[in-house]
Amino acid sequence: MVGGEKWGERLGTARPLGGDKGLRAGGSSTAPSSSPPPPPPSPPDVSPRVPFSRWRAAAAAGMAGGRRAAPRCGWGWGGGWSCCPLLCLLLCCGAAGKLEVYMPAVLEVEIGSTARLECSFSIPGNVSFTSIEWFYVNHGHSNRVRLCVLTASGARIDETEYSERLSVGEDKALSISKVTRQDNARTFICRVGADSQGVGENHTELSTYKIPAPPEITPNSAGIPAQSNDMSEIAQCTSENSFPSPNITWYKNGEPLLQEEDKTKILTTLVRQSNGLYTVVSTLFSKVTREDRNSLFHCTVHYWLQGQMRTKDSPRVNVTVFYPTEHVELRLVSKSGVVKEGDDVKLVCDADGNPAPVFSFYKRELEDNWQDVTSLADTNSGVLMLHDVNKNSSGVYRCQTLDLDDMTQHEGDLELMVNYIEGVQVKMEPSSPLHEGDSVRLSCSAHSPVILDYQWRDARGRKVAEGNQLLLSNLTFETSSNFSCRVQARSVPGLEQSKQVAVAVQGKPRIVAISSPLYVRQDEVINLTCKAIAFPRPSVQWSINGTTHEYVDNQHIASNLTVRVNHDLLRAGAMCRVSNALGVSEKHIQLLDQKTSESKGIIIVAIIVCILVVAVLGSIIYFLHKKGKISCGRSGKQDITKPEARKDKNVVEVKSDKLSEEAGLLQGANGEKRSAADQSEKYIDLRK
Repeated sequence: MVGGEKWGERLGTARPLGGDKGLRAGGSSTAPSSSPPPPPPSPPDVSPRVPFSRWRAAAAAGMAGGRRAAPRCGWGWGGGWSCCPLLCLLLCCGAAGKLEVYMPAVLEVEIGSTARLECSFSIPGNVSFTSIEWFYVNHGHSNRVRLCVLTASGARIDETEYSERLSVGEDKALSISKVTRQDNARTFICRVGADSQGVGENHTELSTYKIPAPPEITPNSAGIPAQSNDMSEIAQCTSENSFPSPNITWYKNGEPLLQEEDKTKILTTLVRQSNGLYTVVSTLFSKVTREDRNSLFHCTVHYWLQGQMRTKDSPRVNVTVFYPTEHVELRLVSKSGVVKEGDDVKLVCDADGNPAPVFSFYKRELEDNWQDVTSLADTNSGVLMLHDVNKNSSGVYRCQTLDLDDMTQHEGDLELMVNYIEGVQVKMEPSSPLHEGDSVRLSCSAHSPVILDYQWRDARGRKVAEGNQLLLSNLTFETSSNFSCRVQARSVPGLEQSKQVAVAVQGKPRIVAISSPLYVRQDEVINLTCKAIAFPRPSVQWSINGTTHEYVDNQHIASNLTVRVNHDLLRAGAMCRVSNALGVSEKHIQLLDQKTSESKGIIIVAIIVCILVVAVLGSIIYFLHKKGKISCGRSGKQDITKPEARKDKNVVEVKSDKLSEEAGLLQGANGEKRSAADQSEKYIDLRK
């Protein structure tokens, strides 16, 4: 069998020679709606019409070579069911009696591709074909135009419009390249001749198609009034380069739109291009409402392909709908939702009309008078900006809109509350001058529309207490400082103010540091320093002349005196005198000659060195005694030199009468008698 399998799989059925109408395979509706032209005259067909797969089974053995084919029953290539014995008998008898040609009724090919026309046949007896001729017939005509002829010697292609696009394969199939729109609905006939077996033929109708391009949708860019009584153009959908012409369906928010009188109208235009392809333009007209401002429209192209309905969707678009304003709202744009003094405030007026109306802004004053503050706003966007607001910025604000189409007005109000802190005061009790040892109470107060918290901090910013009162006891000069009361609004982040107060403790000066004693050299230039603390601010005097520099920090004062050392200064020193209205303090600075101090230092160092040497020697003697290197007798004799006395050396024996007396006294005291041997004797070995 030549090419029969592809037909069986694609189309399912075929028509034998002599059929009058044939079957359009698979019921495909992609072919043109007009019926194909009647086939050319052919011998009467007395064989039953059966699926093409059964016929191909009967001719599988020797169709291309002209040998007799034995029909078989069983599973067909297209149907998949077995035939009954009676039908098999009819098939065998038919196939054995005449030449049969098999072709699919319809062949679908995409425009621009290659159409392959296959012709299968069976010849009774062991006979080969003598010729195969291919013809085509235009739709609606009966005249045949031969394309080519195949014989045992080869193939010959006739001069026709298909000459450049025609080719014949080894399996005798006819191929037409670059199929065009004009090839559609033409009938191609395969005629097979076999000498004594006569001539048999069959035909296939060529159905061409072109898949449409994705649809392009163009929304109405001018805008559509919602209050219009007429239907307005919503969008236009275009699908190009298709064959046959497709259908276009409109959707709104995913729901199909159907033509409805006085509400929805769809106008479709079909244009046939020079290449035979179609362009379909569909325009949607409809009435719109305010709710359509968020509606999404799209179109879908429907076309048939190989017996199945296919679709292509366009992007979804939104159209501009014009509608009047019905509601106006004035709102505050703020991250925290609260406003404090010093903030920049943004008020936005929202109107639900399109296009946006003209905005005006007002602020209510006393006696229900309204102050125009439109100059502070952007009237196009409806935004009112208030910079660096304060307590006086609080009040009721109004946004007013004017619709230019119907001249209607709408209003929206907002009450703005600006949180503030004012009137921060610190009261000190007692308010009379403070002296060392006194106590004072600081009280802080402020005014605000919200609850306030109080904190006390010192001059370094350290928190010393909480609450609106601070008690300071047993005041000293060191206690004197600047204290601040910080007032914060707990419910309004960032809202705070502070007030500072100075706590000054009065008293006569107290000298806290001097540079004494100071070691100097003759004719040396030195700096003498005197530091004191006092309030009121004191003055510093020196008993000698020189260059002075003073440094003041609150109640602290420091004076530096630059002077050259002379004999009188070394002898008398210098006096620092600090005084204010409450008293006087003075201290003497002693100056010492650095040379004298150096000699005294040398003596002290020598004494220390001697003490250390004696301590070391004592430690060595004690260590030798413990090791037995130096022995001391119990009898009271001590041999200072360890070697024996030489004969040539003089040994002097010294006897102590006092020792005997002491021994006697000890004996009497203890009541015991001691022998003369126990009495102590001292020997001194004198060696040169």
